[in-house]
Amino acid sequence: VVEGLNVSMYRTSLKNQQSGPFQGNLVVSMRPYKESQIEEVNQITKSYPGAHGGPIHWGNPDALGIGDIHDPDYGDVTHINNDEVPVFWACGVTPQTALEAAKLPIAITHA
Repeated sequence: VVEGLNVSMYRTSLKNQQSGPFQGNLVVSMRPYKESQIEEVNQITKSYPGAHGGPIHWGNPDALGIGDIHDPDYGDVTHINNDEVPVFWACGVTPQTALEAAKLPIAITHA
């Protein structure tokens, strides 16, 4: 928000649970926070499971199969200061990976 950019989003190596032809991998969004803020961020955001809920991971992006934190698959590059840790949430872009994996002849979505 401060930088005026879209959030960074990454395809992970975490498989979605398959339902019919739909599977794919989880996509996560990332926002950096100071280590001292993470517990508060977790407490606040997990109170909203109908939105994105709490973070699924914080710290080393390799644990999610993200090879380069500075090369998002979607969105813009988010600057991470030296005193900040990347924090990851399940992302609403995940259905796109499920659609791609389904290899349907046609799919109609919204922008």
